[in-house]
Amino acid sequence: MISSFFKELFNRVNRGYWSYLIVIGHIVAGSFLVYTQPRSNLAFLVLMTSFMSLYFFTTSLRFKLIAAVILALVIIPIVGARNIFYLEVIFQISVFAALALGLNIVVGFAGLLDLGYVAFYAVGAYLWAFFGSQQFYMLHYAPGTAPAALPFFLPGDAFYMFLVVGVIIAGLTGILLGLPVLRLRGDYLAIVTLGFGEVIRVLANNLDKPLNFTNGPQGITPIQRPTMPDFAVDWFNSVFGGVVGHNVSAAVMYNLMFYMFALAVIIVIIFVTRRLDDSKIGRAWTAVREDETAAIAQGIPLVKMKLAAFAVGASFAGVMGVLLAASRTFISPESFSFMQSIGVLTMVILGGAGSIPGVILGAATVTILNLQVLQGFSLYLNELRQSDAVIPIINFAWKDLSNQLDPAKYQRLLFGLILVLMMIFRPAGLIPAARRKRKIDLEEN
Repeated sequence: MISSFFKELFNRVNRGYWSYLIVIGHIVAGSFLVYTQPRSNLAFLVLMTSFMSLYFFTTSLRFKLIAAVILALVIIPIVGARNIFYLEVIFQISVFAALALGLNIVVGFAGLLDLGYVAFYAVGAYLWAFFGSQQFYMLHYAPGTAPAALPFFLPGDAFYMFLVVGVIIAGLTGILLGLPVLRLRGDYLAIVTLGFGEVIRVLANNLDKPLNFTNGPQGITPIQRPTMPDFAVDWFNSVFGGVVGHNVSAAVMYNLMFYMFALAVIIVIIFVTRRLDDSKIGRAWTAVREDETAAIAQGIPLVKMKLAAFAVGASFAGVMGVLLAASRTFISPESFSFMQSIGVLTMVILGGAGSIPGVILGAATVTILNLQVLQGFSLYLNELRQSDAVIPIINFAWKDLSNQLDPAKYQRLLFGLILVLMMIFRPAGLIPAARRKRKIDLEEN
């Protein structure tokens, strides 16, 4: 009853000039709130949800493109320059959106459950970390014993070449994973891919002897960044300095630059994914996902299609791994744990397996949930514990609240609840793929 009421209300306002006015009003309201309250998480959420209004409301393609460009290239850089934490959240959303799009190829398009996807992310990160740092000259030194004056093996601008190299190497790694699991399905495939992800993490943790490739648990640092143009900081301050309210430093400008890199990579990934989905390969992946036996009977080369899915999905993770290593200037095995793979899988399932906008929304939702909602709630509870506040009805003092009830400690529980609730109430995801939605509608009718 309630859902039908809101659906009817949405259909009434989602027509004519109303849809344009609502989208513009949402963007303006979010921008105003964040600009006037640069430390308000609620204001930031209002701004970020304007992308959803832009997607859901019926407007022309030209309007959507212009509004998206203004949001991504003007408003978000200004917001990020005023509050660097927001820029960090947006960068992580971009990174995980790219990872979710890659895993969506494997899980959503081809129907292959991969629980070790973060391994390809690690391959790209360690690739640039090894060649873009001093690690090449530290092969014969134990961790912590190398001299301090070792040179960098490659200049920082080799990063641009390694964006392509990361795609190739991670894609080849995906093929190597695919070869031994071609005959496996379902749970057995998931177990093998889980083991592969753990093998890569353990190798990164232990390849510090006899030759020191990864520097072990200590990780690799410093990792070079590409050279930033000399005019970048002055240009940004001259154009946006008055709006931002202060001059940005080179460190902030580097964060903006990597956000632009991530945005460019996502645009390329979306373009490639859409082309693949509408191609003969995409239809073959769909056939493999629905029924492998029927796909083979129709003449679809099962081996090639599975290897292609692993290779394409892995290549997306590889390029983002290179970007992560350069932006953070430090990586360690802890950054590529099993929970990272589960987190990306949660994004795909939450958004809608097989849906490009769905997995992007899933990545944004889970990232904001982790970095803002849970952490913000934890900080709020800590403030209450340090005060003399009391719950009136039950006369309970907040300072007596146990630290074990910190919401940030229950991230895995929350992910599990999200997956269970999504499977019960919305199995197709927040934004279902068109084919998946049609199938569910037919089953319900």
